[in-house]
Amino acid sequence: MHAVLGGLLLLLPCTSAFLPSTPSSLLSSRSLTLKSAAARHASPLPRPSLAARPSPRFAAALRMAHGKCRAEYIWIGGRGGCGDDYRSKTRVLDKRPTSVSELPLWNYDGSSTGQAPGGDSEIYLQPAFMCADPMRGGDNILVLCEMIDPKNNPIPTSTRSVAKKIFDQAPEEEPWYGIEQEYTLFQDGVPMGWPKSTARPFDIPSPLMQFGYPGPQGPYYCAVGHDVSFGRLICEEHLELCLEAGLNVGGINGEVMPGQWEFQVGPCVGIEAGDHLHMARFLLQRVCEENGVIVSFDPKPIPGNWNGAGCHTNFSTKKMRADGGLKVILDACEKLGKNHEKHIRLYGEGNERRLTGTCETNSIDNFKYGVADRGASIRIPRFTDRDGKGYMEDRRPASNIDPYVVTALIFDTCCLKGDTTAFEAYKNSIQL
Repeated sequence: MHAVLGGLLLLLPCTSAFLPSTPSSLLSSRSLTLKSAAARHASPLPRPSLAARPSPRFAAALRMAHGKCRAEYIWIGGRGGCGDDYRSKTRVLDKRPTSVSELPLWNYDGSSTGQAPGGDSEIYLQPAFMCADPMRGGDNILVLCEMIDPKNNPIPTSTRSVAKKIFDQAPEEEPWYGIEQEYTLFQDGVPMGWPKSTARPFDIPSPLMQFGYPGPQGPYYCAVGHDVSFGRLICEEHLELCLEAGLNVGGINGEVMPGQWEFQVGPCVGIEAGDHLHMARFLLQRVCEENGVIVSFDPKPIPGNWNGAGCHTNFSTKKMRADGGLKVILDACEKLGKNHEKHIRLYGEGNERRLTGTCETNSIDNFKYGVADRGASIRIPRFTDRDGKGYMEDRRPASNIDPYVVTALIFDTCCLKGDTTAFEAYKNSIQL
């Protein structure tokens, strides 16, 4: 819950309620995730401990001076830009390219990702953004790609080009974004730090005993200690890789629910916010893969009185950051309110389970904005209100958003004509 905007790291304190858990609701069929959590987060194979892994990974072999460049082409699969469906493969190049324009076009089997029929399965990979590959080191690179059909049009789940067209309509607005990506770490089918037993021995008559669930929320947010912080090694390793890659990641922190963490991307200008967030998510998936942990971007992985996971999006324009900018921010809030339902439709699948009006959220059916109000749809920071300029925070986006869609929607509504039709094809094409 830190937002990086205006070149400064602004600490945004979170008021965490000490919420009692509700084991009865947790024993329902909606147990751990969006879709039959046991299947999504089970770990059937034995996993190595974090301490037992070699470090650095494959360093001697992968950093040999062979004069070649490994380019890891990364794209988004049929489930869309939710963070759970990255695909990648390696192409060996004679030398490291100096820009994206030097990278060759490639292709993949779209029928195996749910994005094309078997009879016409090839989808082109058009490089759009590249950065250093911190996992392989040396001259190796990561390449984020757009997915293009044979007629040279982006397929519905390739939303970057649509977002870029929106940003390119008014570059003079200089939109800045700071995105707070929350996520939950699962191991052996439960969030990290949660007891692995799901049995409750009812023969022990003590209301203070919780079996299968940790103690209520309160001590876990930004916590330090073996009994209250779970998954820090993964979080720290992920941050280190992002910085080595040159991504604009501004910080990390433990979240309100045990096993839940957050990293912040920004400030980024326009389309860069989506580029950097997707690359940071990809690196998080790779870190978790190597550590035998599963990362979930489900907006409400645990039902009941447990905080969900969001992707709060902090936004400002040049006019908002200038003297008198508060009025521009308030006008933007009014525009966002008038388009609330259109935005909610594209703010993440399963978000209705998170935006309940509790656990630091406003109800999905209502829209409101306020100063320092974490129960609002849009929060205006107290510094912004005091200084009469700054930024605002859209607290509605879920953790599984497509960042290209959300950042472009906010910009379009606040600065252009507020049209969401450009992304309807994306909404209708993703495989839930």
